[in-house]
Amino acid sequence: MIPTWAQIGYLIAAVCFIVALKALSSPKSARTGNLLGAAGAVLAVIITFVAYKPDHLAPILIALAIGTVGGVVGSRRVQMTQMPQLVALFNGVGGGAAALVALMELGELSTDAVVPAIASAFTILVGAISFSGSIVTFAKLQELMTTRPVTFPGLPVLFVASMLGGLVLAGFLVNEPRVWVGVLLCLVGLAVGVMLVLPVGGADVPIVISLLNAFTGLTVAAGGYVLNNTLLLVAGTLVGAAGTLLTKMMADAMGRSVFNILFGAVKGGSTLGGGTASDRPVISGGAEDVAILLGYANKVIIVPGYGLAVAQAQHTLRDLVEELQSRGVKVDYAIHPVAGRMPGHMNVLLAEAQVPYDQLREMDEINGDFKTTDVVLVVGANDVVNPAARNTPSAPIYGMPILNADEAQRVIFLKRSMRPGFAGIENELLYDPRTTLLFGDARDSLTKLLGALKTL
Repeated sequence: MIPTWAQIGYLIAAVCFIVALKALSSPKSARTGNLLGAAGAVLAVIITFVAYKPDHLAPILIALAIGTVGGVVGSRRVQMTQMPQLVALFNGVGGGAAALVALMELGELSTDAVVPAIASAFTILVGAISFSGSIVTFAKLQELMTTRPVTFPGLPVLFVASMLGGLVLAGFLVNEPRVWVGVLLCLVGLAVGVMLVLPVGGADVPIVISLLNAFTGLTVAAGGYVLNNTLLLVAGTLVGAAGTLLTKMMADAMGRSVFNILFGAVKGGSTLGGGTASDRPVISGGAEDVAILLGYANKVIIVPGYGLAVAQAQHTLRDLVEELQSRGVKVDYAIHPVAGRMPGHMNVLLAEAQVPYDQLREMDEINGDFKTTDVVLVVGANDVVNPAARNTPSAPIYGMPILNADEAQRVIFLKRSMRPGFAGIENELLYDPRTTLLFGDARDSLTKLLGALKTL
């Protein structure tokens, strides 16, 4: 029986998680929410040690120390461009840990404990799917493997057969809780996770991260039931619900269903285009030309993308915006829901550069302003301003809501080359007579722009 003081402590930790989740919904309070969630987790761990007095304390503490050092060092060293990979690994570790705990608990289950056995089977299967799927997602984002959809003959049949096999093993496990059955179920789950993510490519990867995050949350919640721990149940439910809602919102932002995102390539379509650079003629300019366009504009909208993160140019971009504002130019940032490689990637990147929160405007809020905008400056983005999403039914991003950059008077792209964006298709806006391209590394280009602007 858990002592009353421990139950109260768990309740406080649960409240910390709930308030933290609410705080994470706004850039202004996200840092506080993150710290509050971490404090709740530390409180929960301390209460668990004191209230349960676990055996084998030494190896547990050693494992905690290794995990803590690894987490701190990894999080401090990771670049902003690699944040999606870090999130994918965190998702996978959470799901894998839940599956391992459920496996170890199988030996403690009696044959008449039906509901705990169901929770254990669910945790093992879905936790293994989350783990292996997250590892494949990490490999795609880190470009350790191709980012294109990977399919092979018989994949749909093998995937369905594996899922059915997993369900049969889960049923057998519920009827007869045996460790060897749990191990087989875990192996099937690992295979399903790989086959689930392999066909996904291009701009769809951030949505898969969110979906796997939801899977991890659900496995933690089920693991809480297995361990009879209410706090794990609450925390896992929060993560699972948030991940599910975020997945649905991101899929809606791309104008596609989650099923189409996961299995579009398997059905014969593709979530990624050709990916080859074009040799079509474009209008390019120098830093001085672009500085004149920006310096004498009344209203400018910045569209940041993954290229901004790669170049670590967010601080230089902020300096450029401040110089424009000192000249009386109205400047806003247009944030697309799936810009970058994970949800909120651009928000985090610009917040790191101390960009005021009121300048960050979401797509639905700012899209109506492009018609009255003099210049749109696109820094490292491509797919989120590609008119093919509206005009080309054969395009893999067709139906995805985009930022209406093509409605502005002038558009400026800062690009390294003519290679397409993450979806791998050409952007017709690059060839529009109103568009000027400034080639080069984003930070170098922005530095030159800032210098040229100050000399006007």
